[in-house]
Amino acid sequence: MHQIDPDMKACMDACHECHVTCLHMAMNHCLEMGGQHAAPEHLKIMLDCAQICAVAIDFMARKSTHHQHICRECAEICRACAASCEGLDGMEECVAACRRCADACDRMAA
Repeated sequence: MHQIDPDMKACMDACHECHVTCLHMAMNHCLEMGGQHAAPEHLKIMLDCAQICAVAIDFMARKSTHHQHICRECAEICRACAASCEGLDGMEECVAACRRCADACDRMAA
């Protein structure tokens, strides 16, 4: 049986956590809070973040030769999402998940 590289597995796990956290927070917490939480640009970056994390997982699972630049893009979007979430009430979990994912993707992209 083929084993997944431990560093890649750690990155996939961080991407999965970020994907679920961003999607859940956007569709529940942010919509319920309204105001800046539900601003179109904020929701868009959260959904972009969730989607790129899912894409990065797929590319790593396939051991695609393109996974490095997908991970680089994922890290950039995760940082933008964390910046958008910072300062909004109750978004600490999302900020932390995005930063962990960005750091893991940076390592995978290197």
